[in-house]
Amino acid sequence: MDMNYNFDKMNERIIDSLNKTDLIDIKEKLKKIKSPTLVSGVGGSYVVAKYLAKVLERKNNTITDAVTSRDFLYKNILNYKNVICCSYSGNNLGVDISFNNDLNKYLFSRNMKDGIININYRVDDIEKSFISLSSTMIPMTIALNYYLDGNIDIVNEIINDNIRFNPNDKNIYEIITGYDTIVPSIFLDSTMVESGIAIPILHDKYDFCHGRSTLGYNNDTNMILFNSKKQLDELFIKELAKYYKDMIIFDKKYDDDIINEYYLTYISMYLCKDIAMKKNKDLSNVDYCSIVKKLYKYKGEV
Repeated sequence: MDMNYNFDKMNERIIDSLNKTDLIDIKEKLKKIKSPTLVSGVGGSYVVAKYLAKVLERKNNTITDAVTSRDFLYKNILNYKNVICCSYSGNNLGVDISFNNDLNKYLFSRNMKDGIININYRVDDIEKSFISLSSTMIPMTIALNYYLDGNIDIVNEIINDNIRFNPNDKNIYEIITGYDTIVPSIFLDSTMVESGIAIPILHDKYDFCHGRSTLGYNNDTNMILFNSKKQLDELFIKELAKYYKDMIIFDKKYDDDIINEYYLTYISMYLCKDIAMKKNKDLSNVDYCSIVKKLYKYKGEV
């Protein structure tokens, strides 16, 4: 399956999963999570973990922290009561590490695992792609559905938004972001690196005010700005245009940040698609280093 096929099928896969998943069961399980919770994931699933952590923080007024699996071996987890591991397959070393503790264990996955609480969404049409597309958006959509109490009108509106980009062929993308747009930023960072289509550099908005503009001043880079429509964003748009020939601005569309981050993650996928097409690359069939398979299947000490 190539990139174009997977993009053409993405919306259908999202809606099909929503229609076939036991959303009531998921709601009942998620609403019981009230104590401090770690949400883990790796790669595309870390994007999901970061988003789900925000949903629970807002919806359940729960203290949450999104982490990668290896963090469990070094982080003090004694102040947490639960762990939710986000994994499309539900079967990798990261899942095992996340669950090797005494926390209450939840698996947010299309598959199920014995001995833990399964937050299971149904996927019949399995995506085969090096870069996670539907396999990222489906669990994010399930999380958004919980946040919105089952109202999927906004989902239909977002996934039918026909947005295209016209990127150039430069290799470096500076991304100005912040807590309110960190989920799509993580997706861009992960996708650009794993596919090799570009070199991403993430800047926190206020950090950027403290000298990080020097990088673009001394190098020929692109700029991506997540515009939250604050005064600082207005200043960035006005002043950075003098130094960056090419700026891609993601405007805030929805006042609710949880909804807005879902929207921005979705359209970030299409930016990556257009960058890949510009460079004659395929996000689903990546020309990757031979070490990838060896590292991906690693099961030893981390």
